[in-house]
Amino acid sequence: MNTFPWLTALGVLPLIGSVVVALLPKSRPSLAKQVALVIALATLVLTILMALSFDGASTEQFQFVENYPWIPAFGISYAVGIDGIGLVMVALAATLVPVVILAGWHDVDDAASRTTGSVKGYFALILVLETLMIGVFSSIDLFLFYVFFEAMLIPVYFMIGRYGGPQRSYAAVKFLLYSLVGGLFMLAALIGLYVVSANLTGTGTFDYLTLVGLDIDPGMQKVLFLGFFLAFAIKAPLWPFHTWLPDAAAQSKAGTSVLLIGVLDKVGTFGMIRYCLPIFPAASEFYAPVVITMALIGIFYGAFVALGQHDMKRLFAYSSMSHFGFIALGIFVFTTTGESGSVVYMVAHGLSTAALFLTAGFLMERRGGSSLISDYSGVNKAAPVLAGFFLFAALSSLALPGLVSFVGEFMVLLGAFQKYMFVGALATFGIVITAAYVLRLYQKSMTGPLLPALEGMKDLKGREIAALMPIAAITLVLGLFPAPILNVINPAVDTLMTTIGVTDPPTTLNPSTTAEGTQE
Repeated sequence: MNTFPWLTALGVLPLIGSVVVALLPKSRPSLAKQVALVIALATLVLTILMALSFDGASTEQFQFVENYPWIPAFGISYAVGIDGIGLVMVALAATLVPVVILAGWHDVDDAASRTTGSVKGYFALILVLETLMIGVFSSIDLFLFYVFFEAMLIPVYFMIGRYGGPQRSYAAVKFLLYSLVGGLFMLAALIGLYVVSANLTGTGTFDYLTLVGLDIDPGMQKVLFLGFFLAFAIKAPLWPFHTWLPDAAAQSKAGTSVLLIGVLDKVGTFGMIRYCLPIFPAASEFYAPVVITMALIGIFYGAFVALGQHDMKRLFAYSSMSHFGFIALGIFVFTTTGESGSVVYMVAHGLSTAALFLTAGFLMERRGGSSLISDYSGVNKAAPVLAGFFLFAALSSLALPGLVSFVGEFMVLLGAFQKYMFVGALATFGIVITAAYVLRLYQKSMTGPLLPALEGMKDLKGREIAALMPIAAITLVLGLFPAPILNVINPAVDTLMTTIGVTDPPTTLNPSTTAEGTQE
């Protein structure tokens, strides 16, 4: 089964689906939604089949590899393949796309959209974005990665700028400009890396495995690292490159926000793990104190600003910025536990973010589109099922034990304690602030007296429950039994740590370990 071109099939299927949806008549918006949903579900099934074919015991770094010359003159190939980290990110994208389509069934269902064909345009863009997300997580040619990295901006720009809120144009342009600046830094570093590879090997290349094995001068590493890291820090986003995110989240449809923050932003932290650490190990270690400081500031800055927000969507955006601080912290403490925890945290954050934005979107549909917290009170009396899912999403965001977000957060903090005890202790205080703003949000919006304007509010429908149930189920199952995801991630992390030549510091947590390292 490994000879089957899994990754190409995964990328091509939603792309073909987007073309089919775009060619459907404007008068059949329901058909466009149905086709988009079928294609997204078919992609998810194909992803599951690929995951079942993934060999966790394989000694190969990447599986399902496809490599075909693209621009041979410059050493550029269509080269794709995945390890355990790439697999879980592709699976996250494939899971959330059908969820977003189902949840956003009526997001652009006004009369004007049906007349202009905007309905089919919106769902076609979602499928295009799915193709690009799969491509960016599976590329093992750096130029190909860059193409997917930049191409993702196009559908997101239109999803915000055409289908967003009153200030959608401003938010879309701000998102695009920030991302393009980051992309330019990466392009410059990519060209520099090509020149360096040509000087060291005699032939310039963008092949990932070749570049990882190059003995690049530490000084040059420091320069090239910055180009990649700045692009990834903007994409993530990390403090202080975060200012585009609240505006984009506030003006986007709930489904767009889910894909933007739940999946696309993970490209930033994924890129740090995949490219910054193994290609520039000396530079990564040199800049680690700076990145850890940025991560800690982001944890507290995002949490404190979220605590003072009056708009739910902006609160979720600042909350995500705080969570990305934890992810970056786990990456740059250079411990196996921290690295694995960061990947788990990325998946967990994607799920919790999806649950938060979708439940908020369902609330807003019932309240005339308002995202102000003050416009809600006593929702649990009128819509108990909706309030229950909202509570579950909130508890997932604050990493309640028993949910997968707790697994990721615990591992990140444990990895930080192993290397820098003070940093781990400081980051732990961020959890307290997270609990404060999450519980404040739930208390103000879901409990208390029912506002007169909310009387008669309808509870969740079957379609809406069907969209939220997979997220809740995965969050709970992986929280109680995280072995399936850890068994996939850990071999890839072990390979990464071996590549960069880092070993975990000796632990002093076991009092029965003697100075000679033997057990009494």
